[in-house]
Amino acid sequence: MSLPTFSFSSTAEEVATTFAAELKGKNVLITGTSLNGIGWEGARVMAKYANLVIITGYNLERLKLTEEAIKKEVPSGNIRPLVLDLSSLAAVRKAAAEVNSWPEPLHVLIHNAAAVIGPFKLTADNLESQIATDHIGPFLLTKLLAAKLLAAGTSTYVPRVVYLSSSAHNFPGAQGINFDTVGKPNSETYGAFDSYFQAKTAGILTAIELSKRSKGKINAYSVDPGVIFTNINQKEESIAHMQSYGILGPDGQPSSEHFEWKTIPQGAATTMVASFDTRLNAVPGAYLSDGVDATKSVATHSSDPANAARLWTITEKLLARSLSFELEQKSE
Repeated sequence: MSLPTFSFSSTAEEVATTFAAELKGKNVLITGTSLNGIGWEGARVMAKYANLVIITGYNLERLKLTEEAIKKEVPSGNIRPLVLDLSSLAAVRKAAAEVNSWPEPLHVLIHNAAAVIGPFKLTADNLESQIATDHIGPFLLTKLLAAKLLAAGTSTYVPRVVYLSSSAHNFPGAQGINFDTVGKPNSETYGAFDSYFQAKTAGILTAIELSKRSKGKINAYSVDPGVIFTNINQKEESIAHMQSYGILGPDGQPSSEHFEWKTIPQGAATTMVASFDTRLNAVPGAYLSDGVDATKSVATHSSDPANAARLWTITEKLLARSLSFELEQKSE
């Protein structure tokens, strides 16, 4: 069968339909599935063909709304909600333990959730909110679910991990990861978009390093979904920042002066490509945009293997310190 070449206008539905056979029998976990978001759209189209779609969110009531909406449209869909707050390392460990208690292997892990682009905010672990939610929490979740992912591998199938990144990693002013502040946030040097750029660079670097360290047993990819008017850029605390960058206009609505906008179905398409397009088996660690491999467009600071290895090591050490601290507290 000749596979189509996807593009800016491709939709998640089109991609899922193309790879319906690949989706069949697969168990997928996708984070950040609130209504009016690309995670919700991805979960909706996957539910039509996948064996199991695990949806996550930190708010149980909103999670139930997502589940109900998907089941209303796809009555046959097997949806399982999971409460997961990626900004809390303890919450990540709790959620991972729940997933690991389930009998099914995990074929695809999609890191779609993201923190709001807003004022400086510390998490319960004294980490900056965006880097914690977009990188450190997902990094820990992947490590904790690695055995479940590996269990899904066969002689003909390699499990996948997908990281939502952005072309913003390469915007003017983006300098890549500030390794000094990953685990030691500084409110005086903090910038909302600088932190966002770093978080999106982290996704690209982690996909590169995970693919390398997995030695063919897990394939990871990073994704630029495009510019989409979703629930996250409608948050009150982020509107002013979005306006300052020209993403939203004075009325708080999308501005087309500097950006070409995608619909939510179009915005979820490249995630579906990264999760199921069989052609990508040949390019583990690739960065995708508009449904195709766009690795050559990645900024040097976001593709340097040395940076990828350094970020991985720093994050592992940070998590080791965090766990040590937690254990000390519990023993007191």
